[in-house]
Amino acid sequence: MSTNIDNEVAAMRRMSIGELREKHERVFGETTSTRHAACLIRRIAWRMQANELGGLSELARQRALDLADEAELRMTAPSPAPPPPASGETVTRCAPAAIRDAEDEPTVGTELVRRYKGKDIVVTIVENGVRWKGEFYSSLTAVAEAVTGSHWNGKAFFGLTRRARS
Repeated sequence: MSTNIDNEVAAMRRMSIGELREKHERVFGETTSTRHAACLIRRIAWRMQANELGGLSELARQRALDLADEAELRMTAPSPAPPPPASGETVTRCAPAAIRDAEDEPTVGTELVRRYKGKDIVVTIVENGVRWKGEFYSSLTAVAEAVTGSHWNGKAFFGLTRRARS
């Protein structure tokens, strides 16, 4: 940055939020809703530098346009998430002693229920794995991946981590 802009930034650091917002309006020609001093200073300094040095080169502008190829942009909004069931999303059917800590594994015979996309996913902990829909899986993570089609931490999916329980 040039000495002039450095001096301006130093002066802006001593300004109140109201003064920064007025300066923003003078520099950009429009008002701002932010009241975050560091953000205002950064924006104003950027615009002053762009005005002084001429902004982006034509090559940089073209590269930015190439990176923002519209073919890769989402054209529709994501569908809204379904409302959670009234009874809560995760139900754990087991004695509290069956899962003592997040690091402990559920005991054999524990049945876990997780509501996912309107359906109850019921698994039973068996020796060396998990049984879901009559099939054996090596872990809760394997079941979570089979249910969702993407990678999940099995304990988090079934609400067995401290974070998921709170």
